[in-house]
Amino acid sequence: MCRFASMCLQRMNHFTLELAETLGADTADLTMRFGLHSGPTTAGVLRGQKARFQLFGDTINTAARMESNGQPGRIQCSQETADILVAKGKGHWLTPREDKIVAKGKGEMQTFWVDAQGGGTGTYKSATMSITSSSSPKLGSSSEDVEEKNLPPRLPPNSTSNGGSED
Repeated sequence: MCRFASMCLQRMNHFTLELAETLGADTADLTMRFGLHSGPTTAGVLRGQKARFQLFGDTINTAARMESNGQPGRIQCSQETADILVAKGKGHWLTPREDKIVAKGKGEMQTFWVDAQGGGTGTYKSATMSITSSSSPKLGSSSEDVEEKNLPPRLPPNSTSNGGSED
């Protein structure tokens, strides 16, 4: 998702420059912001006048908070997504946000800017939940700053939650 958001951001920047040539310079001011969070979701099709696929749950709400508290032209992710990126060897994509955000219904959250092109300035160590950066102090180094999370086990690729059978 980080790569996808980064590609969308690049394409948006290119597209607005193209539109500015035909629609005027103000068009170049159009921007996007992205919010990423990782966790369980519920999905379903809502029927009515227009049937539509929709996602529900705290994960979706938190991703929306990441987006709404973000900055134009940037990708912001939660601590949970940062942990996953580090586990996948992509910690160099992350730069800790200098200030914590206050997200509606969530309180204060430490978030990260994502540069999927590898331009992050932070080194993030998931095992100790600490973040070091040339521009920020060590965060999350005490047990008071870290909340342990009980996550469900990850399923291996090509398996389903119903015991591996696909109906």
